[in-house]
Amino acid sequence: MTRFHLNGRDVEVTPRVGERLSEALRERLGTRDVKVGCNAGDCGACTVLLDGAPVCACLTPVEQVDGRTVETLAGLVKEEPLAGELGKRFEARGAAQCGICTPGMMVSAVALLRDVPEPNEQEVKDALGGVLCRCTGYAKIIDAVMDRGVVAGADALGHAGAAIEKLDGEPKVSGTELFGDDVAPEGTLVVKLVRSPHARARFEFGDLDGYAERPGIVAVLTALDVPRLNRFGTIPGFIDQPVFAEFETRFRGEAVAAVVGEPAVMAVFEPNDFPVTWEVLPPAEGIEAAMSDEAAQLHEGHEGNVMCGGFVTHGDAEAGLAKADLVVEDRFETSYVEHGYIEPEAGFAQMVGDRLEVHACTQAPVMDQDTLVDVLGMERDKIRIVPTATGGGFGSKLDVSVQPYLAIAALKTGQPVRMAFERWEVMQATTKRHPADMRVKIGATKAGRISGFRFDGLFNTGAYASWGPTVANRVPVHASGPYRVADYRAEAKGIYTNGPPSGAFRGFGVPQAAVAQESLFDRLADGLEMDRLEFRILNALENGMPTVCGQVFEQGVGIKACLQALRDPWKTERAEAARVNALEGPVRRGVGVAAGWYGCGNTSLPNPSTIKAGIRADGQVVLHQGAADVGQGANTVIAQLFATALGVPVGALEILGGDTDVTPDAGKTSASRQTFVTGNAARLAGEAMRRELLGRVNAGPEAEIVLLDGAVELYDGDRVHRIELRALEADGEGYVLRAEETYDPPTKPLDENGQGVPYAQFGYAAHLCVIEVDTGLGTMKPVKFVAAHDLGKAVNPLLVEGQVEGGIAQGLGMALMEEYLPGRTENLHNYLMPTIGDMPPVETLIIEEPDAHGPYGVKGLGEHVLIPTAPSILNAIRDACGVEMTRLPVTPSRLKAALKEMEDG
Repeated sequence: MTRFHLNGRDVEVTPRVGERLSEALRERLGTRDVKVGCNAGDCGACTVLLDGAPVCACLTPVEQVDGRTVETLAGLVKEEPLAGELGKRFEARGAAQCGICTPGMMVSAVALLRDVPEPNEQEVKDALGGVLCRCTGYAKIIDAVMDRGVVAGADALGHAGAAIEKLDGEPKVSGTELFGDDVAPEGTLVVKLVRSPHARARFEFGDLDGYAERPGIVAVLTALDVPRLNRFGTIPGFIDQPVFAEFETRFRGEAVAAVVGEPAVMAVFEPNDFPVTWEVLPPAEGIEAAMSDEAAQLHEGHEGNVMCGGFVTHGDAEAGLAKADLVVEDRFETSYVEHGYIEPEAGFAQMVGDRLEVHACTQAPVMDQDTLVDVLGMERDKIRIVPTATGGGFGSKLDVSVQPYLAIAALKTGQPVRMAFERWEVMQATTKRHPADMRVKIGATKAGRISGFRFDGLFNTGAYASWGPTVANRVPVHASGPYRVADYRAEAKGIYTNGPPSGAFRGFGVPQAAVAQESLFDRLADGLEMDRLEFRILNALENGMPTVCGQVFEQGVGIKACLQALRDPWKTERAEAARVNALEGPVRRGVGVAAGWYGCGNTSLPNPSTIKAGIRADGQVVLHQGAADVGQGANTVIAQLFATALGVPVGALEILGGDTDVTPDAGKTSASRQTFVTGNAARLAGEAMRRELLGRVNAGPEAEIVLLDGAVELYDGDRVHRIELRALEADGEGYVLRAEETYDPPTKPLDENGQGVPYAQFGYAAHLCVIEVDTGLGTMKPVKFVAAHDLGKAVNPLLVEGQVEGGIAQGLGMALMEEYLPGRTENLHNYLMPTIGDMPPVETLIIEEPDAHGPYGVKGLGEHVLIPTAPSILNAIRDACGVEMTRLPVTPSRLKAALKEMEDG
């Protein structure tokens, strides 16, 4: 028996030999504010205080805390004013986005502030350096701990434009937010997967019946247990990934079976004991190998392992290149990149009567429901998806993960079941950013105008399609960058390989293409002896100019404004770089600039969102907001847009979210669509409800709406109208007034040349990066970023800054350190992501060029930030030391080798 003091009370547990403190706290003592992200001490999410000192609970055996004091976030917030005050600081600065790392951050910060009440920035970084955050970019967290920086304003209405706190911020900072692995009751059966240890292998099962008879094992599941369709995917025509592999696995980590058992037994589950034998087959793990004559065909009907392609041509690219005065070309390669969200995929499922309920972290609850309808062969109304809080997603949690396994296990056993991926499973089996092999050729005239552009890209989509078709089609539309290119040809192909499936990751292939295009733009500007920023401004798209798809926007093209906003910092930072470079020594400073654009929503496809709202007889306005909030702030921003349209304070709203039984389909959280598309649906719903209220009393359009207990009053000039809500008949949901509206962006299909209207709006961005390169060691230190973003209108400027800082952190990782290698980087100590010590200051410049279609002119933001970041870093490296890096990430060893090659001539 181990006895210790936990959050002000004495507790005791009898631990299993070697049991982790994190497991005991969460599963035995109900302290699920302690989050588990890695079970290896790498992410710090499980940080607790042990006798006042921060420790990783996942690395601490329970026996070691005997007779000692353990404090977790929930206990600190309840018992210690310092923690409560820190939580308010986090909320006021938007320092908690998804919230999965917040307990670890806040616990570590409390330990620091107890000893050092007014720490400096380096002390904060040292204290919090063991906790990873993938969302924020860390700046807001540092500001919160130091009690500095811009804070949310006290806005009475909280309408569009107000920098208010997140409406769902309190649970994140109090430890009460429930994520995918937090919702299952104690004692729930556990599901574990048996995965292939090989990139390609045939397999045979042994005595499954005998294995299933082991004590504590309740069921063994294979492809034979899939009720209907043993396939899932995201794009019609490309539903090609089996729930369970049937005869052959196509990538390392593919599931072949599942074991359902009692928690104590599954806690020591060893997949190597499972009765399966493997026959290893030669894999095709890269693009070149998969397209060779020797490679096996992964999927029938895809000769040469070409999944599909996208194509755009405008004008005559070859003619444009022929008349160019300068032509530059090169080959660029990017790697697999891991999404790196701190919350592993997790969930819980149960039968409620004859209905299936699946609770899980997800970016697309209705898509999850669609998949389960197909896999299970059940009627849609028999399947309920209840999203939990989602601890980051960035695209990967658009694909189903635990959902089909939980569903099949619940149906098979008739009992509640739960499942959580281990970090190695996340790394092996979930989707990655597509590795790219791109050949690009661009010309320009002496006057500095782009003349001819040719892009050919191959994208490694891995063993299954996932979002590969979207990448293949989106890249040719975007590969020109936000510039006027009259003569253009771009082609992209997705290639099947025996690698992990590549899917959606913040940009859908556009960041890869931007690396090539923006790098070559610097070379063109230098070759023409033009300023690199002015070269971009000269060629930037403007209102009334056709894009490479022939689409013309009459308003809202904000890229030139973004680039022009960088003129002063560009001049200042280049002068400072010249001063630094005049000093002796190996450190050279460079300044780089790059731009990007991104079409919000699906490419040339229907993309609707629906929002519902109602008013109860007691005067409460309820917003049914089904857009998944994965930390980006959808719950807040969409509520702000609805409240603006209705004309009531945002604080007056009750928000119901996500549950497919409760909310209509707001579409998937992807492609920077939610603020634009669902925000428009929210605006329309708010306007419809306002019209209904005003129409009932014939009030004027400027009337002020005041919500009361049981009534609504409308102040219309010197007249006051009153609607007695309790006198109205309520519908089946208890609403006496309701509105439901749908918005679908106006797009048109692309023709055989890629001409058409792929998106109703684009967002625009331009970044400046300052970097220092140690030419002796090959190391690089980003010094500063300045990021100009055209948002049309910033609904919540505080959340905008958080998105920009977090996106830049991910782009920095893509450029300088992140490279997923199957079989080698399957944990968070071998796979390097930016820490709190890696991020430099970020200055965010908000540009507002209103869009014709966005709600109140609003444009999307999430994807846009990452697109110019990596190329701005590469251009800064080139500016610093003259080396043209064409392969990402630019690690110190690669840069050092390139410097040596340049020196050797």
